[in-house]
Amino acid sequence: MTPDELLAATRAWIDGDPDPATREELQALLDARDLDALTEQVGSALAFGTAGLRGEVAAGPNRMNRAVVIRTTRGLAEHLLATVPGASARGVVVGFDARHDSERFARDVVAIFGGAGLPVRWFPMPQPTPLVAYAQKALDAAAAVVVTASHNPRRDNGYKVYGDGAAQIAPPVDLAIAAAIDQVGPAIEVPRVDPVTSDLVAPVPGEVIDRYFAELDAARPHVDGPDLTIAYTPLHGVATPHVLRALAEAGYHDVHVEPSQAEPDGDFPTVAFPNPEEPGAMDAVLALAGRIGADLVLANDPDGDRLAVAIPDGAGGHRPLTGNQIGVLLADHLLRGSTANRPLIVSSIVSTPMVHSVAAAHGARSEVTLTGFKWIWAAARHLERSDQRTAVYGFEEALGSSVGSVVRDKDGIGAGLAFADLTRGLVAEGRTVADRWAELCASHGLWVSHQLGITRPGAAGAREIATAMATFDRSVPDHLAGHAVVGSTDFRTGADQRPPWLAVQDLVALELADGRAMIRPSGTEPKCKIYIDLRGELAPDEDLDERTAALQLEATEVADALAAHVGLT
Repeated sequence: MTPDELLAATRAWIDGDPDPATREELQALLDARDLDALTEQVGSALAFGTAGLRGEVAAGPNRMNRAVVIRTTRGLAEHLLATVPGASARGVVVGFDARHDSERFARDVVAIFGGAGLPVRWFPMPQPTPLVAYAQKALDAAAAVVVTASHNPRRDNGYKVYGDGAAQIAPPVDLAIAAAIDQVGPAIEVPRVDPVTSDLVAPVPGEVIDRYFAELDAARPHVDGPDLTIAYTPLHGVATPHVLRALAEAGYHDVHVEPSQAEPDGDFPTVAFPNPEEPGAMDAVLALAGRIGADLVLANDPDGDRLAVAIPDGAGGHRPLTGNQIGVLLADHLLRGSTANRPLIVSSIVSTPMVHSVAAAHGARSEVTLTGFKWIWAAARHLERSDQRTAVYGFEEALGSSVGSVVRDKDGIGAGLAFADLTRGLVAEGRTVADRWAELCASHGLWVSHQLGITRPGAAGAREIATAMATFDRSVPDHLAGHAVVGSTDFRTGADQRPPWLAVQDLVALELADGRAMIRPSGTEPKCKIYIDLRGELAPDEDLDERTAALQLEATEVADALAAHVGLT
C-alpha cells in the first residue's frame, strides 16, 4: 500500500466508524501523518480465523474496536442465514468476559444480530466462556459469540465463535465467514436494533445454568472421601461463583478465594500477564495455600476456560503441575471412573505422548489432533458418530481440559471439580496426587515436556517467524543437542493422507529416538512455540524428582538447539 493509498484507506475507515473515540484516534494519526502507526493499524486487517478475532483494542481494521466487531457480526449473521438450517428461528447466544470494552462490544454484537433478524439470547453480565458455549448447546442455537481475549494481555480483546454442534468453528467455515465479512459495508451503515427494547433479544434463561451444573455432576465419577481445604484464584476473572457452586454441590465447603484476585478486573492489577502458566501469576494463591495448609490449589484464567493446579510439595509449600501432568492425571482418573463401553481420549498433537499409554491401559482409544479445542472436538464428534465412541476427556498441554461432553470446548470449571474429586479419592486411600503421579511414571515411563515461546511482535515479527518456519523447506537437523532425529512430519503438506483434524497447519514435528520436538507459530499470540517431549525410564531406586530435573534439562537443551536451527535465538 502506497502512502497515498494508506491515507485514503484511513479516511474511508474514519468515515465508516460509528465510534467517536476511535475516529478521533485515527484522525490524530492522520493529521500527524504517522505512517508507521497507520501502517500497523490500517495497512492490514485482523484476520478472521478458527479462533475468531483477537488483538489489541485500538482504532482501525487491524485492531479490536466497535467498527470491526460490528462488521464481523454482520458477516457472521449473513453466513448463518445462508448456510445453517433454521438459523432464523434458532438464533444465537452471546456472552462476554470482564475485560475493558467487552460489554460494549457484546452489546454491539446483540444489536447487529437483531438487526439481521436473528433472535438473540444473551448474558447481560460477564460469564465464563464455557457457560456461553454450553448455553448454545442447551438452547440448540445456530451459533454463539463470546467477547473475550481469554488469558491475553490486558490491552487485548477478542471475538470467539461457536458453530455446528456448539463447538468452535473449524476450516473451511472460518474462510466462508471471513468472505462474508469482506462483503459488509461501512460499520456505520449496518442495521441494528435496541437490545433493551427489541422483541428479538432476551436474556439466557437461568435454568440453562442449572442444567450445566446437573450435566457436570452426571459426567464426573463420584468419589467418596473427606472434604478438602482448597485455595482458589480466578486471576481477576469471572469464574468464581460458578467454581464455588460446583464445588459446594459436590461437598467441598472449605474453599478459600485469594482476596487480591477475587473480583473481576480488566486491569489485572496483581499480575503482569493473566495466564496461570506464566511465572509469578499464581504467587498470591500459592501464598494463601501455604497459610491455610491447602490440600489443593486451583486457578482459572480470566474467562474460566483453563485450569491450573498446584499440590502440596511435602515441605510446607505447593508445587504447580504442568498442563501435561494435569492432563495425564485427569485422563487416568476419568477413565477409571468411566462406564463407557468404547471410551475415547482426545489430545492435541503438542500434548504429552504419555497419555496414549495411559489410555491403552484402560482400553480406550487415544486420538491426536492439531492444536486447539476446535480440532479436539471435531475429532471427538466424528468418532462419536462413526466409531460409536464416548468422549471421556479431551485436553491440551496449555491447561485446557474438557470433561465428558458437557462443554465441547475447554472448561476450567468442570476440570477443577474433576481434579478435586481425583484428590479426594486419593486422600481417602491415604495417598497423594504426587504418589499417583509416581505410580503412573513407573508404569508408563517418565515423560517430561518443555515449551519455549519466542515472542516476535508486530508485522516484522510475523515475517521473522515465517522465515524461521521456512527453514524446513531447506533442511531438517540430524541431531538436536545430542538427541538423534529419526524422522519428521511437515504438517504444511500432505493433508490428504491424514484425517481432517490433522489438516494443513504451520507445524513441523521431528521424531527423536527418545521423544519428539515440534515447532509452530501461535494462533493467538505473536509467538513461535517449540514443544519438546522426552521419555526416560525410572529405576526402582531412583529419585523421581532428580531424574525429572535431569531429563528436563535435556529437554531445555533440545528446545534451544531447535530455536538455533531456525534462527530464532
